[in-house]
Amino acid sequence: MRAVVVRRFGGPEVLEVAEVPVPEPGPGQVRIRVAAAAVNPVDLATRAGVLTAAGVIPPRKVLGLGWDVAGEVDAAGPGARFRPGDTVLGLRDRIALPLGAYADYVVLDASAVALAPPGVSPVEAATLPLNALTAAQALDLVESTGTVLVTGAAGAVGGYAVALAHARGRQVVAVAGEADEAIVRGFGADEFVPRGRDLGERVRARVPGGVDAVLDTALLGLDALDAVRGGGEFVAFAAGAAPIPLRGVRVRTVWIRADGEQLAGLATTLRPRVAGVLPLEKAPAAHERLAAGGVRGRLVLTP
Repeated sequence: MRAVVVRRFGGPEVLEVAEVPVPEPGPGQVRIRVAAAAVNPVDLATRAGVLTAAGVIPPRKVLGLGWDVAGEVDAAGPGARFRPGDTVLGLRDRIALPLGAYADYVVLDASAVALAPPGVSPVEAATLPLNALTAAQALDLVESTGTVLVTGAAGAVGGYAVALAHARGRQVVAVAGEADEAIVRGFGADEFVPRGRDLGERVRARVPGGVDAVLDTALLGLDALDAVRGGGEFVAFAAGAAPIPLRGVRVRTVWIRADGEQLAGLATTLRPRVAGVLPLEKAPAAHERLAAGGVRGRLVLTP
């Protein structure tokens, strides 16, 4: 079978389509025939060696790429709660393995997998797991029920964060480019603040005293922290991106975990966002396009 792997770090040119053995599911695992795998910024960071340099991934001779997968269960190990023929989506959160979702087949723990909702294509389903779960689990860290500021609100994670915060009854202030105001208001934003300088001042002009919490998907750090009231909450979305907890703000970082049960609920409530579809062997082109910026939704590879 084919799989996209990295044997050395660098630009998109280091991505290799290799022939590898078909993996076998163990107890509590399923093998998925991959129909679609989304391309995420974390894949670019893995390929470039950023996560290994940061100590998130230990040094490996071979690394597989791809967290998000949608397809059909091909085989199930003892104790798995899925059967061959089930159409599913899932998240690979064990990122130091030599085989990822950019492949013809991938093995996941059954606990990381959910049945695909009716009417959602594999390409659409593959855009959901990492981004939807990250947004939901970040919002789960916020104890306040008041105003939430979401930076990067037009992005894949930010858009879902806006939609989920709105659905949970929060007043949502969205930060994005001026051209994206209509998009993020469509996600459920109550207020819109264009990204740029003096963010804290401009947010406080809309919300006197500052917002209760920030979901900083755009990794703005201190600029976003300035928009939070004293004693409020701040959620960072990457290792090393959490600012100093000034003014008693409770700063936390979301560490995504696979959760099939939570994913099943999200897949029935959130709208997938597909930015484009490419064949598996075009993974380098997908990485180049994502790195260029301006992608709304997710690019998807189809074996």
